[in-house]
Amino acid sequence: MEADSKQPGGAMWSDDLRKFAEKFQTPGLDIAALIEWQRKDMETLVEANRQAYTGVAALVERRNEILQETLAQWQAAIKDASGADSLTKQAEAAKLGVEKALANFNELSAMEAQSRNNAWKIVQDRLQENLGNLQKLLLPK
Repeated sequence: MEADSKQPGGAMWSDDLRKFAEKFQTPGLDIAALIEWQRKDMETLVEANRQAYTGVAALVERRNEILQETLAQWQAAIKDASGADSLTKQAEAAKLGVEKALANFNELSAMEAQSRNNAWKIVQDRLQENLGNLQKLLLPK
């Protein structure tokens, strides 16, 4: 079935849902509320995906910055590798490099966790709202 080009993305399935409800004449079913519920679910998924994408983009950008910094440090270390105390300098540079790598790993891990948590929080909030709506629907009137 082709989507009607005049309708927004979700309008086609909402028309199908409305026709389905009319066909089976479901009394007490609030089609508008059901459609709104589904619209909010879709908006939630879009926002969660946006949050995830933003987080991944920031993570990639920071990783690239770290790689550039590391390459610059290695180039400087190679340049300074000559001389009588080069082994001492290399050992110190290696120690600092390992410490910096661990700090960078921790930073990237924290960024990834925050990004995942932001996206999940949006979905979790919507799930809580859906549970509240279900409870209201299931309460005797």
